[in-house]
Amino acid sequence: MEEKTILEGKYLMYKDKPLVRERNVIVYGDMRDKYYLFLMILTTKNDGGNEVPDRILIQVLSTDGKQTIVKQGEKSGLYDALDIGIIWLERALAE
Repeated sequence: MEEKTILEGKYLMYKDKPLVRERNVIVYGDMRDKYYLFLMILTTKNDGGNEVPDRILIQVLSTDGKQTIVKQGEKSGLYDALDIGIIWLERALAE
């Protein structure tokens, strides 16, 4: 049986998984896995003349076609949101 690639191209890789951003949405994970991480930038703030993400919605979603929410939360700051989101994703994938 031949495995097909859903999307072709080069992506930023972080911890061996694709990390893709488009506008205010960040998706992290391999769509062939059971779950992936979805981050949505809800608000931004001005930091030294640059717009930086402030409030972030974090969701671990299933790839079963229904996009069932497995875990959801909100954090302030992109680093904290990505950090906790990856932990949630790794735990969900380990089950």
